[in-house]
Amino acid sequence: MQHTQLYINGEWRDGAARERFDVLNPATEEILASVASAEIEDANLALDAAQGAFADWFGRKPRERSEILRKAWQLMTARLDEFARLITLENGKARADAMGEATYAAEFFRWFAEEAVRADGMITHAPASGARIIVQHKPAGIAVLVTPWNYPAAMGTRKIAPALAAGCPVIIKPASETPLTMLALMPLLEEAGVPKGLVNVLPSKNSGKLVDHMLHDPRVRVISFTGSTQVGRKLLRSAADQIVKPAMELGGNAPLIIFEDADIDKAVDGAMLAKMRNLGEACTAANRFYIHESVAPAFTSKFCAAMAALKLGNGLEDGVDVGPLVNADTRDKVIAFVDDAVAKGARVELGGTRPNGKGYFYPPTVLSNVSEDADCVHDEIFGPVAALQSFTDEEDVIRRANNTEYGLVAYVFSEDMKRALRVCERLEYGMVGLNRGLVSDPAAPFGGVKQSGLGREGGHEGMLEFMETQYISAEW
Repeated sequence: MQHTQLYINGEWRDGAARERFDVLNPATEEILASVASAEIEDANLALDAAQGAFADWFGRKPRERSEILRKAWQLMTARLDEFARLITLENGKARADAMGEATYAAEFFRWFAEEAVRADGMITHAPASGARIIVQHKPAGIAVLVTPWNYPAAMGTRKIAPALAAGCPVIIKPASETPLTMLALMPLLEEAGVPKGLVNVLPSKNSGKLVDHMLHDPRVRVISFTGSTQVGRKLLRSAADQIVKPAMELGGNAPLIIFEDADIDKAVDGAMLAKMRNLGEACTAANRFYIHESVAPAFTSKFCAAMAALKLGNGLEDGVDVGPLVNADTRDKVIAFVDDAVAKGARVELGGTRPNGKGYFYPPTVLSNVSEDADCVHDEIFGPVAALQSFTDEEDVIRRANNTEYGLVAYVFSEDMKRALRVCERLEYGMVGLNRGLVSDPAAPFGGVKQSGLGREGGHEGMLEFMETQYISAEW
């Protein structure tokens, strides 16, 4: 791999301790690369570089920042194949999924190139005093971005693009399983015109210590994190010490509800997308399937047929739909979920057996008659396993769907729009896919409620996470 060092102030360098860690190919379990590991000293250098770049970038006209982001979109779009291959190598996802992610990742640069010139403010009169109220949005300051392994490109650009559009410098801590994609993005940003020090990348095998240190530096004003709720809680505690502005996209437990009047073919297509996009390794993945008992047999049959048609294998190979899971721990957790559900009465309709050989593979699996007390009903599966349950009553299914500490996304399939919208409004989730298995879009505000996070990424709201609102009370 070409880029395996830290990226600080526009330069490639080894970590202060000269330590490295291995990145594995999950399809072969072979070492892809050895990557430099950042330490506290490296974080301090990155903070200095970011602070040094801040004034110049903040002072540039919004149009200039916009044009640089648009150039980044153009460059990345021209190199989608390269990024897709790298994503597959370090994450394992099949080529089609990897191309989808690369395209999605690039689009954030275009969207926020357009948003960069639209940080609208306001001038109005105070009704009582008659004073002028002036409201404007200003860049918050240095943003620390902590990204997950499941979308090594998109979760980076979804944070980098709005931060730069807002006028903020950033320090990125990519997941140790998948740092190569983010490192590969840096030469592209240089070519697009991003100045030195504005974007820094710190892979590390000591992530917790490193991020905690940065959150206690008074120059850091934003923490943007995508990952588990458990880690998010720890980061929020650290962020509280310096009152750092948090943007948290955390865990999910997405219900997918299919009513008796749903278009079954459309529901199957939507369920396949909601469950199997990214191999189910997504916080947006459908985790609990609730199917009206009158259509459960028809849906189960068609859904199993669609799952059975998927080809398992190395994501680089032609025709492969399902690659390996990212690591052995993730695969073993999926196995444990299936074993637990079966022990509690679930029936294996498809799959359910780990294949022999190298790689962290697990086949597309469908379980029916899943018990409410099964572990997979209460925790994210994060793999290619669909847990099917049935229902008869609208009130009951809403109650069951909401019976979780998470509230990221839900999916509803019904041809009765009056009922569908009524159900959507009563679901305690930040996002709902109505007759769709995909909600993620750079133009839409992505985020959850309850234990699924704070703030929004994408849409108009995404840039505001990296800005502070200033109010001026004036007379003239």
